[in-house]
Amino acid sequence: MPTPTTSTRSDTDLYAPLSGVPLTAGQLPRGAAPLTLLAVVLAGVALWLSGWNAAACAVLGAITYTLVVTVWSRVVEGSRKATDRLVTAVVTCAFLLALLPLISVVITVISKGLARFDAEFFTYSMRGIVGEGGGAYHAIMGTLIITGLATVISVPVGMLAAIYLVEYGRGKLAKAITFFVDVMTGIPSIVAGLFAYALFALFFGPGVRMGIMGAIALSVLMIPVVVRSTEEMLKLVPNELREASYALAVPKWRTIVKVVLPTALAGIATGVTLAIARVIGETAPLLVTVGITSSDNFDPFDGRMATLSVFAYNSYAHPGFPADAFTDRAWAAALVLIIIVMVLNLIARLISRLFAPKTRG
Repeated sequence: MPTPTTSTRSDTDLYAPLSGVPLTAGQLPRGAAPLTLLAVVLAGVALWLSGWNAAACAVLGAITYTLVVTVWSRVVEGSRKATDRLVTAVVTCAFLLALLPLISVVITVISKGLARFDAEFFTYSMRGIVGEGGGAYHAIMGTLIITGLATVISVPVGMLAAIYLVEYGRGKLAKAITFFVDVMTGIPSIVAGLFAYALFALFFGPGVRMGIMGAIALSVLMIPVVVRSTEEMLKLVPNELREASYALAVPKWRTIVKVVLPTALAGIATGVTLAIARVIGETAPLLVTVGITSSDNFDPFDGRMATLSVFAYNSYAHPGFPADAFTDRAWAAALVLIIIVMVLNLIARLISRLFAPKTRG
């Protein structure tokens, strides 16, 4: 009887089919993608300085960068890594292309607005000025007063509406309020201006112009933003905090005031600040309701007032002589508006950082 033989295979024979497969693949040098992007940007700037269209240079640079990085990665790293590089390059180019208009606007406004960014522009009005000189002191103060009144009107209404929707709202009424808030979010700003004008014209007659009308028009635009931002922040408050308060026999209204609102305060304040920044540069509703004046008028209940947005529009659309003086004042007013909006955004970030709920590290 033959004895069975056992065949053994060495480790070399076992993994022989895999011996031809490389365990590591090539890799692009570190910084290859950023350096390629830098080279493409420099080439695009050179083409732009030589007379090419800026948009054409940007699109051509994005396509060139994407192709170079993808092909280079496919040759060195393989198809899988090349696909990853392709998607990364497309996202990067899309971000940079979206950033170009913002950079262009900022550079243009700063370069043209600095011509009148002086002390006279912030301390004088246009009373008695027909040519060069003058300033936008009356427009700056008018903007702050009208926007402040709009904030005083909008924040309580918006916050209380959001509290109702989150904490109390049930059934058809809550759904109707949510629907109308969504509709108000998308209405054109001129409609808000016409609404405020029609409302005051019923009581004071046609042709009325007052600062409070502009505040009402801006509040129509602010309220849905405040409602939406406050509603989302209140929804982020954990239900466990409410239940813990109820377990201690704390009434619901006191739970909202002492627990829910302080927890969501940072997000609510940020949303309110961004809502102010959203309406502070509106022109159409203020043009209809407030108008423009060349003198100081800081009483929102008596006559026309000046605002920065309308001041810039009027200076650019109806220049006098010399026209350059009016254009310079328009660009300076636009620069002041951008600075105010930037400061408001920085305040929003600061509030969010200071009042955010403290967590253990």
